[in-house]
Amino acid sequence: PMSVIGTFAAMALLGYSLDNLSLMALTLSVGFVVDVAVVMLEDIVRHLESGKPPMQAALDGSREIAFTIVSMTISLAAVFIPVLFMGGILGRLLHEFAVTIMAAGLISGIVSLTLTPMMCSRILKEHTGKEKHGRVYMWFERAFDAVRDVYDVTLRWVLRHRRVTMTAFLAICVVTGWLFAKAPKGFLPSEDSGQLFCFVEGPQDVSFEAMAALQRQVVDIIRKDPNVEAAMSFIGAGGNNASLNVGRITITLKPFNQRKPADEIVRTLRPKLANLVGVKAFLQNVPAIRIGGQLTKSPYQFVIQSSNTETLYGWAPRIEQNLRGLPGLIDLSSDLQIARPQVMVDIDRPKASALGVSAEQVEQALNNAFGARQVSTIYTATNQYWVILELDPK
Repeated sequence: PMSVIGTFAAMALLGYSLDNLSLMALTLSVGFVVDVAVVMLEDIVRHLESGKPPMQAALDGSREIAFTIVSMTISLAAVFIPVLFMGGILGRLLHEFAVTIMAAGLISGIVSLTLTPMMCSRILKEHTGKEKHGRVYMWFERAFDAVRDVYDVTLRWVLRHRRVTMTAFLAICVVTGWLFAKAPKGFLPSEDSGQLFCFVEGPQDVSFEAMAALQRQVVDIIRKDPNVEAAMSFIGAGGNNASLNVGRITITLKPFNQRKPADEIVRTLRPKLANLVGVKAFLQNVPAIRIGGQLTKSPYQFVIQSSNTETLYGWAPRIEQNLRGLPGLIDLSSDLQIARPQVMVDIDRPKASALGVSAEQVEQALNNAFGARQVSTIYTATNQYWVILELDPK
Protein backbone atom coordinates (compact mmCIF):
# COMPACT_ATOMS: atom_id res chain seq x y z
CA PRO A 1 0.00 0.00 0.00
CA MET A 2 2.78 2.46 0.79
CA SER A 3 4.36 1.91 -2.62
CA VAL A 4 1.06 2.55 -4.43
CA ILE A 5 0.34 5.64 -2.31
CA GLY A 6 3.85 6.90 -3.07
CA THR A 7 3.16 6.34 -6.78
CA PHE A 8 0.01 8.48 -6.46
CA ALA A 9 2.18 11.26 -5.03
CA ALA A 10 4.61 11.00 -7.94
CA MET A 11 1.70 11.04 -10.41
CA ALA A 12 0.28 14.15 -8.76
CA LEU A 13 3.63 15.93 -9.05
CA LEU A 14 3.81 15.02 -12.77
CA GLY A 15 0.22 16.12 -13.45
CA TYR A 16 -1.04 12.63 -14.33
CA SER A 17 -4.60 11.48 -13.73
CA LEU A 18 -6.16 8.09 -13.05
CA ASP A 19 -7.04 6.95 -16.56
CA ASN A 20 -6.90 3.60 -18.36
CA LEU A 21 -3.15 3.83 -19.03
CA SER A 22 -2.07 4.82 -15.52
CA LEU A 23 -4.42 2.27 -13.96
CA MET A 24 -2.98 -0.42 -16.23
CA ALA A 25 0.52 0.57 -15.07
CA LEU A 26 -0.54 0.38 -11.42
CA THR A 27 -2.18 -3.01 -11.98
CA LEU A 28 0.98 -4.43 -13.54
CA SER A 29 3.23 -2.86 -10.91
CA VAL A 30 1.43 -4.62 -8.04
CA GLY A 31 3.29 -7.83 -8.89
CA PHE A 32 6.68 -6.09 -8.86
CA VAL A 33 5.88 -4.15 -5.68
CA VAL A 34 4.90 -7.31 -3.78
CA ASP A 35 7.84 -9.29 -5.20
CA VAL A 36 10.48 -6.84 -3.97
CA ALA A 37 8.98 -6.69 -0.47
CA VAL A 38 8.69 -10.51 -0.27
CA VAL A 39 12.39 -10.94 -1.15
CA MET A 40 13.33 -8.73 1.83
CA LEU A 41 10.80 -10.37 4.16
CA GLU A 42 11.89 -13.92 3.28
CA ASP A 43 15.54 -13.25 4.09
CA ILE A 44 14.71 -11.60 7.42
CA VAL A 45 12.45 -14.52 8.38
CA ARG A 46 15.27 -16.93 7.48
CA HIS A 47 17.57 -15.19 10.00
CA LEU A 48 14.73 -15.11 12.53
CA GLU A 49 14.21 -18.87 12.23
CA SER A 50 17.93 -19.43 12.82
CA GLY A 51 17.49 -18.10 16.37
CA LYS A 52 18.33 -14.39 16.03
CA PRO A 53 16.20 -11.70 17.73
CA PRO A 54 13.91 -9.65 15.42
CA MET A 55 16.10 -6.52 15.43
CA GLN A 56 19.28 -8.42 14.59
CA ALA A 57 17.48 -10.52 11.97
CA ALA A 58 16.18 -7.36 10.32
CA LEU A 59 19.64 -5.77 10.28
CA ASP A 60 21.40 -8.87 8.93
CA GLY A 61 18.70 -9.70 6.40
CA SER A 62 18.46 -6.18 5.00
CA ARG A 63 22.26 -5.94 4.81
CA GLU A 64 22.46 -9.18 2.81
CA ILE A 65 19.63 -8.52 0.42
CA ALA A 66 20.05 -4.76 -0.15
CA PHE A 67 22.12 -5.16 -3.32
CA THR A 68 19.58 -7.62 -4.73
CA ILE A 69 16.74 -5.16 -4.07
CA VAL A 70 18.65 -2.32 -5.74
CA SER A 71 19.50 -4.44 -8.80
CA MET A 72 15.88 -5.64 -9.13
CA THR A 73 14.55 -2.08 -8.91
CA ILE A 74 17.04 -0.63 -11.42
CA SER A 75 16.51 -3.47 -13.90
CA LEU A 76 12.73 -2.99 -13.67
CA ALA A 77 13.06 0.71 -14.39
CA ALA A 78 15.54 0.08 -17.22
CA VAL A 79 13.08 -2.20 -19.03
CA PHE A 80 10.66 0.70 -19.58
CA ILE A 81 13.23 3.37 -20.50
CA PRO A 82 12.95 2.60 -24.27
CA VAL A 83 9.20 3.27 -24.08
CA LEU A 84 9.97 6.86 -23.01
CA PHE A 85 11.79 7.45 -26.32
CA MET A 86 9.08 6.06 -28.60
CA GLY A 87 7.91 8.59 -31.18
CA GLY A 88 4.55 9.35 -32.71
CA ILE A 89 1.09 9.15 -31.16
CA LEU A 90 1.76 5.67 -29.77
CA GLY A 91 4.79 7.01 -27.89
CA ARG A 92 2.68 9.81 -26.43
CA LEU A 93 0.08 7.29 -25.28
CA LEU A 94 2.57 4.94 -23.60
CA HIS A 95 4.73 7.68 -22.05
CA GLU A 96 2.42 8.07 -19.04
CA PHE A 97 2.22 4.27 -18.68
CA ALA A 98 6.02 3.90 -18.62
CA VAL A 99 6.62 6.74 -16.16
CA THR A 100 3.93 5.46 -13.77
CA ILE A 101 5.24 1.89 -13.66
CA MET A 102 8.84 3.12 -13.30
CA ALA A 103 7.83 5.37 -10.39
CA ALA A 104 6.01 2.48 -8.70
CA GLY A 105 9.06 0.23 -9.07
CA LEU A 106 11.53 2.80 -7.72
CA ILE A 107 9.32 3.73 -4.78
CA SER A 108 8.75 0.05 -3.92
CA GLY A 109 12.54 -0.42 -3.84
CA ILE A 110 12.91 2.45 -1.38
CA VAL A 111 10.04 1.11 0.77
CA SER A 112 11.55 -2.39 0.78
CA LEU A 113 14.95 -1.07 1.91
CA THR A 114 13.56 1.12 4.69
CA LEU A 115 9.98 0.50 5.82
CA THR A 116 9.90 -3.30 5.41
CA PRO A 117 12.96 -4.05 7.64
CA MET A 118 11.70 -1.60 10.27
CA MET A 119 8.26 -3.26 10.34
CA CYS A 120 9.90 -6.71 10.54
CA SER A 121 11.93 -5.65 13.58
CA ARG A 122 8.77 -4.41 15.33
CA ILE A 123 6.08 -6.86 14.21
CA LEU A 124 7.81 -10.25 13.77
CA LYS A 125 8.25 -12.35 16.92
CA GLU A 126 11.33 -14.29 17.91
CA HIS A 127 11.28 -17.85 16.60
CA THR A 128 11.26 -20.48 19.38
CA GLY A 129 9.94 -23.53 17.53
CA LYS A 130 7.10 -23.91 20.09
CA GLU A 131 4.55 -21.68 18.41
CA LYS A 132 1.02 -23.04 18.08
CA HIS A 133 -1.00 -22.34 14.95
CA GLY A 134 -4.60 -22.74 13.92
CA ARG A 135 -6.20 -25.17 11.50
CA VAL A 136 -6.02 -22.82 8.50
CA TYR A 137 -2.30 -22.25 9.00
CA MET A 138 -1.63 -25.97 9.33
CA TRP A 139 -3.70 -26.71 6.21
CA PHE A 140 -1.67 -24.19 4.20
CA GLU A 141 1.56 -25.67 5.57
CA ARG A 142 0.56 -29.20 4.54
CA ALA A 143 -0.43 -27.97 1.08
CA PHE A 144 2.87 -26.12 0.73
CA ASP A 145 4.84 -29.18 1.86
CA ALA A 146 2.97 -31.33 -0.71
CA VAL A 147 3.81 -28.92 -3.52
CA ARG A 148 7.45 -28.81 -2.34
CA ASP A 149 7.68 -32.63 -2.31
CA VAL A 150 6.24 -32.86 -5.84
CA TYR A 151 8.72 -30.25 -7.01
CA ASP A 152 11.58 -32.18 -5.38
CA VAL A 153 10.60 -35.44 -7.11
CA THR A 154 10.16 -33.83 -10.55
CA LEU A 155 13.39 -31.86 -10.25
CA ARG A 156 15.39 -34.98 -9.42
CA TRP A 157 13.80 -36.81 -12.39
CA VAL A 158 14.68 -33.96 -14.76
CA LEU A 159 18.28 -33.90 -13.56
CA ARG A 160 18.57 -37.65 -14.14
CA HIS A 161 17.09 -37.50 -17.69
CA ARG A 162 18.87 -34.51 -19.22
CA ARG A 163 18.58 -35.59 -22.85
CA VAL A 164 14.82 -36.07 -22.59
CA THR A 165 14.54 -32.69 -20.87
CA MET A 166 16.51 -30.86 -23.56
CA THR A 167 14.55 -32.62 -26.34
CA ALA A 168 11.27 -31.57 -24.74
CA PHE A 169 12.62 -28.03 -24.33
CA LEU A 170 13.54 -27.76 -28.02
CA ALA A 171 10.18 -29.24 -29.06
CA ILE A 172 8.36 -26.65 -26.94
CA CYS A 173 10.41 -23.87 -28.57
CA VAL A 174 9.47 -25.13 -32.04
CA VAL A 175 5.78 -25.42 -31.14
CA THR A 176 5.85 -21.95 -29.56
CA GLY A 177 7.28 -20.46 -32.76
CA TRP A 178 4.64 -22.25 -34.84
CA LEU A 179 1.82 -21.01 -32.60
CA PHE A 180 3.22 -17.46 -32.74
CA ALA A 181 3.15 -17.56 -36.54
CA LYS A 182 -0.40 -18.97 -36.60
CA ALA A 183 -1.93 -16.78 -33.90
CA PRO A 184 -4.03 -13.84 -35.16
CA LYS A 185 -2.35 -10.49 -34.67
CA GLY A 186 -3.47 -6.86 -34.78
CA PHE A 187 -2.19 -3.37 -34.09
CA LEU A 188 -4.82 -2.51 -31.47
CA PRO A 189 -7.15 -5.11 -29.93
CA SER A 190 -10.82 -4.89 -30.83
CA GLU A 191 -13.10 -3.66 -28.04
CA ASP A 192 -16.83 -4.15 -27.61
CA SER A 193 -18.22 -0.68 -26.87
CA GLY A 194 -21.83 -1.60 -27.69
CA GLN A 195 -21.78 0.44 -30.91
CA LEU A 196 -21.14 -0.31 -34.57
CA PHE A 197 -20.76 2.02 -37.53
CA CYS A 198 -21.80 1.44 -41.11
CA PHE A 199 -20.97 3.41 -44.27
CA VAL A 200 -23.32 2.98 -47.22
CA GLU A 201 -22.08 3.79 -50.72
CA GLY A 202 -24.38 4.12 -53.70
CA PRO A 203 -23.67 4.85 -57.38
CA GLN A 204 -21.82 8.11 -57.95
CA ASP A 205 -24.67 9.52 -60.07
CA VAL A 206 -27.40 8.63 -57.55
CA SER A 207 -30.10 11.18 -56.69
CA PHE A 208 -31.14 12.07 -53.17
CA GLU A 209 -34.41 10.13 -53.41
CA ALA A 210 -32.69 7.03 -54.82
CA MET A 211 -29.99 7.17 -52.17
CA ALA A 212 -32.64 7.47 -49.45
CA ALA A 213 -34.36 4.32 -50.77
CA LEU A 214 -31.09 2.38 -50.83
CA GLN A 215 -30.24 3.56 -47.32
CA ARG A 216 -33.63 2.36 -46.03
CA GLN A 217 -32.94 -1.13 -47.36
CA VAL A 218 -29.69 -1.30 -45.40
CA VAL A 219 -31.28 0.10 -42.21
CA ASP A 220 -34.19 -2.39 -42.40
CA ILE A 221 -31.77 -5.36 -42.52
CA ILE A 222 -29.75 -3.97 -39.60
CA ARG A 223 -32.80 -3.27 -37.42
CA LYS A 224 -34.15 -6.81 -37.95
CA ASP A 225 -31.04 -8.31 -36.36
CA PRO A 226 -31.93 -9.54 -32.84
CA ASN A 227 -28.69 -8.11 -31.40
CA VAL A 228 -29.46 -4.52 -32.47
CA GLU A 229 -31.21 -2.08 -30.14
CA ALA A 230 -31.49 0.90 -32.50
CA ALA A 231 -30.02 2.41 -35.66
CA MET A 232 -29.70 6.08 -36.63
CA SER A 233 -29.24 6.87 -40.33
CA PHE A 234 -27.86 9.89 -42.21
CA ILE A 235 -27.39 10.68 -45.90
CA GLY A 236 -26.19 13.78 -47.69
CA ALA A 237 -22.98 15.71 -48.13
CA GLY A 238 -21.44 17.32 -45.08
CA GLY A 239 -18.47 17.23 -42.74
CA ASN A 240 -15.78 14.86 -43.98
CA ASN A 241 -18.20 13.47 -46.55
CA ALA A 242 -18.40 15.65 -49.65
CA SER A 243 -20.49 13.21 -51.71
CA LEU A 244 -24.23 12.67 -51.83
CA ASN A 245 -23.84 8.96 -52.53
CA VAL A 246 -22.38 8.07 -49.11
CA GLY A 247 -24.61 7.43 -46.08
CA ARG A 248 -23.79 6.78 -42.46
CA ILE A 249 -25.54 4.53 -39.93
CA THR A 250 -24.80 4.51 -36.20
CA ILE A 251 -25.87 1.18 -34.65
CA THR A 252 -26.55 0.77 -30.93
CA LEU A 253 -26.38 -2.82 -29.68
CA LYS A 254 -28.40 -4.40 -26.89
CA PRO A 255 -26.82 -4.91 -23.43
CA PHE A 256 -23.92 -7.34 -23.52
CA ASN A 257 -25.75 -10.15 -21.67
CA GLN A 258 -28.55 -10.10 -24.28
CA ARG A 259 -26.47 -10.34 -27.47
CA LYS A 260 -23.42 -11.78 -29.19
CA PRO A 261 -19.99 -10.03 -29.15
CA ALA A 262 -19.70 -7.03 -31.49
CA ASP A 263 -17.19 -8.66 -33.87
CA GLU A 264 -19.44 -11.70 -34.24
CA ILE A 265 -22.41 -9.44 -35.05
CA VAL A 266 -20.34 -7.75 -37.78
CA ARG A 267 -19.52 -11.15 -39.28
CA THR A 268 -23.22 -12.08 -39.18
CA LEU A 269 -24.50 -8.88 -40.81
CA ARG A 270 -21.81 -8.59 -43.50
CA PRO A 271 -23.11 -11.39 -45.81
CA LYS A 272 -26.70 -10.13 -45.44
CA LEU A 273 -25.71 -6.63 -46.58
CA ALA A 274 -23.53 -7.98 -49.40
CA ASN A 275 -26.61 -9.29 -51.27
CA LEU A 276 -28.12 -5.83 -51.82
CA VAL A 277 -28.16 -4.60 -55.42
CA GLY A 278 -26.87 -1.12 -56.28
CA VAL A 279 -25.38 -0.33 -52.89
CA LYS A 280 -22.33 -1.33 -50.84
CA ALA A 281 -22.36 -1.47 -47.03
CA PHE A 282 -19.13 -1.23 -45.00
CA LEU A 283 -19.72 -2.38 -41.44
CA GLN A 284 -17.10 -2.01 -38.72
CA ASN A 285 -16.56 -2.20 -34.98
CA VAL A 286 -14.98 1.22 -34.50
CA PRO A 287 -11.62 0.98 -32.64
CA ALA A 288 -11.39 2.67 -29.27
CA ILE A 289 -8.24 4.58 -30.32
CA ARG A 290 -7.74 5.93 -33.83
CA ILE A 291 -4.04 6.57 -34.36
CA GLY A 292 -4.17 9.63 -36.62
CA GLY A 293 -6.87 8.20 -38.89
CA GLN A 294 -10.30 9.52 -39.79
CA LEU A 295 -13.60 7.69 -39.42
CA THR A 296 -13.84 6.07 -42.84
CA LYS A 297 -15.35 2.97 -44.39
CA SER A 298 -12.80 0.63 -42.78
CA PRO A 299 -10.49 0.73 -39.73
CA TYR A 300 -7.31 0.62 -41.87
CA GLN A 301 -6.41 3.41 -44.28
CA PHE A 302 -3.77 3.68 -46.99
CA VAL A 303 -3.23 7.29 -48.08
CA ILE A 304 -1.97 8.14 -51.57
CA GLN A 305 -0.81 11.72 -52.17
CA SER A 306 0.55 13.53 -55.20
CA SER A 307 1.09 17.11 -56.28
CA ASN A 308 0.04 16.06 -59.79
CA THR A 309 -3.71 15.41 -59.97
CA GLU A 310 -3.52 13.49 -63.23
CA THR A 311 -0.87 11.14 -61.80
CA LEU A 312 -2.96 10.59 -58.68
CA TYR A 313 -6.11 9.87 -60.70
CA GLY A 314 -4.17 7.41 -62.84
CA TRP A 315 -2.44 5.43 -60.09
CA ALA A 316 -5.15 5.31 -57.41
CA PRO A 317 -7.46 2.94 -59.38
CA ARG A 318 -4.51 0.68 -60.26
CA ILE A 319 -3.42 0.36 -56.64
CA GLU A 320 -7.01 -0.31 -55.58
CA GLN A 321 -7.34 -3.03 -58.22
CA ASN A 322 -4.11 -4.73 -57.10
CA LEU A 323 -5.18 -4.58 -53.44
CA ARG A 324 -8.41 -6.37 -54.34
CA GLY A 325 -6.31 -9.36 -55.36
CA LEU A 326 -4.98 -9.84 -51.83
CA PRO A 327 -6.89 -12.63 -50.06
CA GLY A 328 -6.64 -11.07 -46.59
CA LEU A 329 -8.59 -7.89 -47.39
CA ILE A 330 -12.36 -7.33 -47.39
CA ASP A 331 -14.58 -4.25 -47.78
CA LEU A 332 -11.99 -2.49 -49.94
CA SER A 333 -13.05 0.96 -51.17
CA SER A 334 -11.63 4.30 -52.27
CA ASP A 335 -12.78 7.83 -51.51
CA LEU A 336 -11.57 8.95 -54.96
CA GLN A 337 -14.84 9.35 -56.85
CA ILE A 338 -14.10 10.47 -60.41
CA ALA A 339 -16.51 8.19 -62.28
CA ARG A 340 -19.42 10.55 -61.83
CA PRO A 341 -21.15 11.17 -65.20
CA GLN A 342 -20.99 14.67 -66.66
CA VAL A 343 -23.23 16.51 -69.11
CA MET A 344 -21.79 19.22 -71.33
CA VAL A 345 -24.35 22.00 -71.95
CA ASP A 346 -24.01 23.88 -75.24
CA ILE A 347 -26.13 27.04 -75.12
CA ASP A 348 -27.84 28.18 -78.29
CA ARG A 349 -26.64 31.73 -77.82
CA PRO A 350 -28.44 33.37 -80.81
CA LYS A 351 -31.77 31.95 -79.66
CA ALA A 352 -31.09 32.82 -76.03
CA SER A 353 -30.12 36.36 -77.03
CA ALA A 354 -33.31 36.72 -79.09
CA LEU A 355 -35.36 35.70 -76.05
CA GLY A 356 -33.36 37.97 -73.73
CA VAL A 357 -31.89 35.08 -71.72
CA SER A 358 -28.26 35.38 -70.65
CA ALA A 359 -25.81 32.52 -70.14
CA GLU A 360 -25.78 33.33 -66.43
CA GLN A 361 -29.56 32.86 -66.23
CA VAL A 362 -29.28 29.47 -67.95
CA GLU A 363 -26.59 28.44 -65.49
CA GLN A 364 -28.68 29.67 -62.55
CA ALA A 365 -31.75 27.75 -63.76
CA LEU A 366 -29.77 24.52 -64.07
CA ASN A 367 -28.26 25.09 -60.62
CA ASN A 368 -31.72 25.58 -59.12
CA ALA A 369 -32.94 22.41 -60.83
CA PHE A 370 -30.09 20.02 -59.99
CA GLY A 371 -27.84 21.69 -57.42
CA ALA A 372 -29.94 21.19 -54.22
CA ARG A 373 -29.66 24.90 -53.49
CA GLN A 374 -30.56 26.07 -50.00
CA VAL A 375 -32.73 29.18 -50.25
CA SER A 376 -33.94 29.59 -46.67
CA THR A 377 -34.06 28.10 -43.16
CA ILE A 378 -37.19 27.40 -41.12
CA TYR A 379 -36.61 27.78 -37.37
CA THR A 380 -38.83 26.02 -34.81
CA ALA A 381 -38.68 25.73 -31.02
CA THR A 382 -36.56 22.57 -31.05
CA ASN A 383 -35.00 22.31 -34.50
CA GLN A 384 -34.24 24.05 -37.78
CA TYR A 385 -34.92 22.92 -41.34
CA TRP A 386 -33.23 23.84 -44.60
CA VAL A 387 -35.46 24.86 -47.51
CA ILE A 388 -34.07 23.29 -50.69
CA LEU A 389 -35.13 24.58 -54.11
CA GLU A 390 -35.78 21.88 -56.72
CA LEU A 391 -37.88 21.08 -59.78
CA ASP A 392 -41.05 19.06 -59.63
CA PRO A 393 -39.78 15.44 -59.98
CA LYS A 394 -42.14 14.71 -62.90
